Amino acid sequence: MEQVVSKERLVENMPEVDNLFAEIRREFKGNADELIPMLQRVQRALGFLPEQALLEIARLTGVSAARVFGTATFYTRFHLQPVGKNTIRVCRGTACHVRGGARILREVEKLLGIKPGESTPDLEFGLETVACIGACALAPTMMINNDTHGLMTTRKVREILTHKD
Repeated sequence: MEQVVSKERLVENMPEVDNLFAEIRREFKGNADELIPMLQRVQRALGFLPEQALLEIARLTGVSAARVFGTATFYTRFHLQPVGKNTIRVCRGTACHVRGGARILREVEKLLGIKPGESTPDLEFGLETVACIGACALAPTMMINNDTHGLMTTRKVREILTHKD
């Protein structure tokens, strides 16, 4: 049986979250079918979904905290931790794999000191791997935000990430 979070105030000591939830209460009716749009709204505003926000969404919608957390962790676009301002995606598709994609990933990990799913301490970069970027003719590839970089080498990774040409 799912346990519903009590109606007491759960978001404390985070003024930006308080202000955000004041807006959310005006924008949404608090129905269970608004769960995903509420999660999207919070993530768009904060860049991630802090635990306090998940609990407040559970309270507002009457949905159990377990279901809210389960929904937030099911979809890969939702993040429970702060993510880097710039997202680096390294392709792990077949063409990239055959042409050295693993070396590219290792070089990014080495330069930034993070693994996929992590962000640098200054939140400048986040690292992800993807099944396919869709630029197989340019393999191995990586993306930084919406910019695709093809025919990558470890040297090109160093040049791009250290802004040297």
